[in-house]
Amino acid sequence: MKLTQYNDPIYGFITIPTPFIAKLVNHPYVQRLRRIKQMGLSFLVFPSTEHTRFQHALGAMHLATKAVHALRHQQVRISDDEAEALYACMLLHDLGHGPFSHALEHVFFPKNSHEDMSIALMKKLNTAFDGKLTLAIEMFTNNYSRGFFHQLISSHIDLDRLDYLKRDSFYSGVTEGNINSERLISMMMVKDEHLVFNAKAVYSIEKFLLARRMMYWSVYLHKTSFVAEELLIRLFDRASTLIQAGKEVKTSSALGYFLHHPDAAINAKINAFTHLDDADVWMMLKDAVMNEDTVLSTLAKMLLDRKLPKIKLGYEPFSTEQIQHLRTEISKKHGLSLDEAYYFVFSESLEIQGYKQKENPIQLYNQKGECSLFDTSPEIAHVHTLTKKDTKYYLAYPKGDGYFS
Repeated sequence: MKLTQYNDPIYGFITIPTPFIAKLVNHPYVQRLRRIKQMGLSFLVFPSTEHTRFQHALGAMHLATKAVHALRHQQVRISDDEAEALYACMLLHDLGHGPFSHALEHVFFPKNSHEDMSIALMKKLNTAFDGKLTLAIEMFTNNYSRGFFHQLISSHIDLDRLDYLKRDSFYSGVTEGNINSERLISMMMVKDEHLVFNAKAVYSIEKFLLARRMMYWSVYLHKTSFVAEELLIRLFDRASTLIQAGKEVKTSSALGYFLHHPDAAINAKINAFTHLDDADVWMMLKDAVMNEDTVLSTLAKMLLDRKLPKIKLGYEPFSTEQIQHLRTEISKKHGLSLDEAYYFVFSESLEIQGYKQKENPIQLYNQKGECSLFDTSPEIAHVHTLTKKDTKYYLAYPKGDGYFS
């Protein structure tokens, strides 16, 4: 069987490694990822961040082939079945992402996460492919005896992060996030079935963690795109409120299911979810502009026209009095109730934790055959910066009169 190649701007040609992985790539569940933006509404700030979850899935799978090759080169025993299961995990790990990725996760899964849906979809595929994904599911859920496979899928330095940091840096143009994934993979080792790194990688690991921190503050938590996502969440909140009141909100049948059945179980949501992508949300936004509800139509216009609120940042929470004053002003000026003004004046926090030293810590392996914790290395210059928890607060409110016209 001739295996497909994809021309990728990050790695060059990506070859699909096995016939079974080729079948997975062509499955509708995976093809749906072509219609899901990787970075939500970040394109409102970084115009070129139009890349998709499908591109990221292929990239993560490609890095899995590199990791298997590097570990086998170090005489780590990895069977063909284990290798294929790892490739499948990286290809399928984001199946549970809905429209605009993280932006609407809590809208679609108020009591779950996208990982829960990813597992549910992998189990459906496992049935369809006669159990061929059983080992992959064990690895994905950390129920496989060889723990380093799960660390390659999900840990401080995993194949998922190695791809998305490099890819998102490339498309956003924020070069500070451009990591050396090849170097980090070549430094991976396995000791007692756990993933460790050659001690020579200490500077590469430090740069990786710093790059991730930079990407969070510069891109992922950029105040404008974050507030745009908050507006989108509020639009869905308003739509749900209207639907519960018996009013009409036009949506696709797939999107409508989630608005009418927010508390349904994961398995009950699968059919609607697999027919859901970014286009459903765009269609809803375009129809919402014509809705008779002022709040819903205004939120939709703000997003479609990129007429976003003014945003103030601070290192202390904004006072309740300040927020209430702005809401009162907006409500009086535009004939809104205070509850309706809540949709346009809001304050939240932005937070990054950094490297969590107690959660599956990164271990270094030296030439003497000894393991040590990465953050105890005397060669690291930025331990405090890497590990500290940072919080910023923002206040968003309309900055002119053109919103409600």
